[in-house]
Amino acid sequence: MSCLCLLASSCASSPGTGGGTILRGTKIKHVVVIMQENRSFDDLFNGFPGADTVQSGDSYGQTVQLQPVPLNQGTDLGHSHIAFWADWDYGAMDGFGHTSQGYPTPYPNFGYGYVPQSETVPIWTLARDYTLGDRMFESNSGPSFAAHQYMIAGQSADADENPGNGASSVIGKWGCDSPSDFRVALIGPDGTDLPGPYPCFDYETIADILDANDVSWRYYAPKAGYTGYIWSAYDAVRHIRFGPDWTNNVIETNTQVLTVVNAVGASQFWDSTAILISWDDWGGWYDHVNPPQVDQMGLGFRVPLIVVSPYAKHGYISHHVHEFGSFLQFTEEVFDLPSLGTRDSISDDLSDCFDFTQTPQRYVPVPVSVSPSYFLNTKPSHKPPDND
Repeated sequence: MSCLCLLASSCASSPGTGGGTILRGTKIKHVVVIMQENRSFDDLFNGFPGADTVQSGDSYGQTVQLQPVPLNQGTDLGHSHIAFWADWDYGAMDGFGHTSQGYPTPYPNFGYGYVPQSETVPIWTLARDYTLGDRMFESNSGPSFAAHQYMIAGQSADADENPGNGASSVIGKWGCDSPSDFRVALIGPDGTDLPGPYPCFDYETIADILDANDVSWRYYAPKAGYTGYIWSAYDAVRHIRFGPDWTNNVIETNTQVLTVVNAVGASQFWDSTAILISWDDWGGWYDHVNPPQVDQMGLGFRVPLIVVSPYAKHGYISHHVHEFGSFLQFTEEVFDLPSLGTRDSISDDLSDCFDFTQTPQRYVPVPVSVSPSYFLNTKPSHKPPDND
């Protein structure tokens, strides 16, 4: 599991240059976006009270019972753009019986699995106490590289797969630090890929808008050579990677984000913070909801969304359609910023998840089985992550 964090904050109001009005002027001054890896909604929140989940799925006309699969089981299911089309099957949602990435599957119909609730107590607790979204969709119909670009830019320049050289995409570096022979496929018609460019782009991102409007931000991700660096989204944006923001605002650390996130609830910033948690793609796991199609890139399958804030609605399940562009739209409205004009411009702003008239909830620490020190003291394995 990877955890990437984008933090934007403004401690004082300043004249805006655009943006929406619904969230403008609220008490939110700090926005934290946490992106994790490879889970569909039916897989991670199966059976959550009030949420739309199922206990069985369709596999080419045959009913398949969803089976419990341990959270740390480890087998990687295919979740490329091409795999999305196989799973989606033109809206039939019946193609999840694929095999894993060249490895034997430990169970029949392995993709039709869910994580036992006993293994997800911390995130179920957050979802129960704050807001859970069961209509959050991945912005793109494919794997992590494009997903993380949509998180920061609302686009991926039509890149729909992970960078590679035809033999491997797991080398620890994507984006502008990729080997010279790496390329990233572009989306083609009807679930196909087209040859693409070197995976180093120069489009505008939310960081550029934050910079231009004097709103501070930080992006936390592992440094080069460590598992997870491939998901460092700003490595694929040339003017960020080779500009001052890389030194000043991209925090290359495996541990600092742990102390930042755990400190929010107990800090003076809790009453002015919104934490938005999601998963970058479905990971090959079954989901029964046919995603809305807004353009050739997506939407992709459902992924979980948890909104944590003293102003998040208590025990609320949002059935509104959200996507990664919603994180951008929310940030733009909170800080009164102009739109990127990409997917953010057609995304909702998550405002249904908040009630700014309620008394701010006091932060209550969520019980966990391991402490931050466990991760702080764990040595990197240097094993390659999954390649999607």
